[in-house]
Amino acid sequence: MKETFPDYNDCLTNVACSILKYFEVDYKHNTISDIDNMLEEYNPKNVVLILYDGMGYNLLNRILKEDDFLRANTIRSISSVCPSTTTAATTSILSGMNPSEHNWLGWDMYIKEENKIITMFLNTFKDTYVQAAPYNIANKYYGYKNLIEQINEGKYSASIVSNHGGIKYKDIDEMHEKILEETSKEGRRYVYAYYEDPDSTMHEHGTDSKESIDAFNLVNKKTEELSRKLKDTLLIVIADHGHMNSTPITLSEYKDIFDTLDGDVSIESRFCSFKIKEGREEEFVRLFKKYFGEWFVLKTKEEIIREFWFGRGDYNKYYRATLGDYFALAISDKYFRYNENSVNLKSMHAGITEDEMRIPLIMKYIA
Repeated sequence: MKETFPDYNDCLTNVACSILKYFEVDYKHNTISDIDNMLEEYNPKNVVLILYDGMGYNLLNRILKEDDFLRANTIRSISSVCPSTTTAATTSILSGMNPSEHNWLGWDMYIKEENKIITMFLNTFKDTYVQAAPYNIANKYYGYKNLIEQINEGKYSASIVSNHGGIKYKDIDEMHEKILEETSKEGRRYVYAYYEDPDSTMHEHGTDSKESIDAFNLVNKKTEELSRKLKDTLLIVIADHGHMNSTPITLSEYKDIFDTLDGDVSIESRFCSFKIKEGREEEFVRLFKKYFGEWFVLKTKEEIIREFWFGRGDYNKYYRATLGDYFALAISDKYFRYNENSVNLKSMHAGITEDEMRIPLIMKYIA
């Protein structure tokens, strides 16, 4: 399968920087000229950005018809960040920073200061429902000021429509109603909205299932309906990453390589971080290549940093401490489970295949 390196001059971080530029807020990275040009041409009162989780560029083109609303208004594809996963990607679109700067690298992160692996969005211990602390660990160490806060501190207004912080909703219809309510308010305004499908459906049923195809068609239909009701608005629709039907590898079933590991794996199952017992590194590399070499690219921690897989910028002070000794980057359909308690899903993401790394840039100005 085709490997796709993240393009940190043409990715979600840069989308956020274009938004910041339009709302006259300082930004750290390049902007995207396609967005800048449309904003300059139309000078819209409202900018609405909707992120549909998991709606990758290749999947969009495979599932929807050419004249369907989302495909018809696709400008081109852009890059996700690495890993191509919700934790890293949505934080980049919300912050205007690369993963190495905000350090929300993956679903499960090793927090050195706590000596714990935490599921970042849930504040639980990895692969459990047990709360890891009475406070939010991720926010304690990796807190940041999002675009909504930054814009609201300036001369314009912004709001977020999401069930994970902001204005909540019960379904896609209500989400779109909330967007319309926000855009009807006075003054230039940015509205960011997040919707968890088709990602949730694909995880459970696979990318080519009837349920997932229906999820894509629903998102397409409802977004077209929304576009007819908006006024003086640049509507931008993107995804955080794509998806791939996937096959699990349970590490605990490989007793020899499992014994070289110094605790659980972290970050993502398709961009997997390993800590290795002291003195066992050569053994780990030999066994990894023997068992898994055709399905993953193996990188050292220093290679990951030196090759800028998590992007350039002012590194978060906790960045290096979060990283394991080795990383396995998926280039096939395989993903890692630490043991029988780990997740087992039909479709996954976070690897470096084109299906996961390329996302659509969809734009339409509504007068």
